[in-house]
Amino acid sequence: MKLLTYRHAGRETFGAVVGDGVVDLSPWRDGVATLRDYIACGGWREAAQHVEGLPIAAKLSEIEYLPVIPQPEKIVCAVRNYLDHHNEALASGLQRELSDFPPIFFRVWRTQVGHNQPVVRPRVSETLDWEGELAVIIGTGGRDIAAADAWQHIAGYSIYNDVSVREWQFHAKQIAAGKNFQDTGPFGPWMVTADEIAPGRTLKLQTRLNGEVVQSSDTSHLIFSIPRLINYASTMVTLSPGDVIVTGTPAGVGFGRKPPLYMKPGDVVEVEIEAIGVLRNPVVAQA
Repeated sequence: MKLLTYRHAGRETFGAVVGDGVVDLSPWRDGVATLRDYIACGGWREAAQHVEGLPIAAKLSEIEYLPVIPQPEKIVCAVRNYLDHHNEALASGLQRELSDFPPIFFRVWRTQVGHNQPVVRPRVSETLDWEGELAVIIGTGGRDIAAADAWQHIAGYSIYNDVSVREWQFHAKQIAAGKNFQDTGPFGPWMVTADEIAPGRTLKLQTRLNGEVVQSSDTSHLIFSIPRLINYASTMVTLSPGDVIVTGTPAGVGFGRKPPLYMKPGDVVEVEIEAIGVLRNPVVAQA
């Protein structure tokens, strides 16, 4: 089942994709107002049953897509988690050693935008770069989650474009500044519930800029696996339902090219992941 957060007729809600339409799931239970609430209640496990008999609230073409989880408590992002991307960073002059532990940083939820919403290039930099990534949405929270148990804690999977303002990313060894500009974190268009994607299944990933393929890889090349990322993050802090683990990007980013290639206003960036869909966003300049 595909679950999403959206706005229709001026009202923000969440629902399930059925054909070319969406069923509004907000009446499912009192007090369940958001997709994060629905996940916390375990609703994602039986979503297919919950939509039975409910009317189509709107066509997908009529809704405004919002970030899958608009306000997750935590967005945990992996850095250099594909070996080919690590190597292209070295070739670009970045001196970073492979770590024995997953390198991570945190995004804030205000950076996020939904499918079809614009990515905003800030006026302070022209080095706006794409990073297509698989996102994992936590269903069952916990602390010190063992890697062997991690798959059981996943509600579903989505697509993230961890857009980077490279100039700001390289201001210091801590890269978070370049990863937290407002309206630079596309997340969507929906999450596919975990029952539809077998644990450990290899998923193809492709990023396109104006229709041209710029990244093409698959999740078999992850350095640190999804269970390891969940284990590591949950060792630091209790993971909560609706938290997002963004698993890293493969080679093909703009700063690794010679000469570098960056997104500019008027461009369209798409990230496609097998079994999930396509996340599409236009690029605009900051007003």
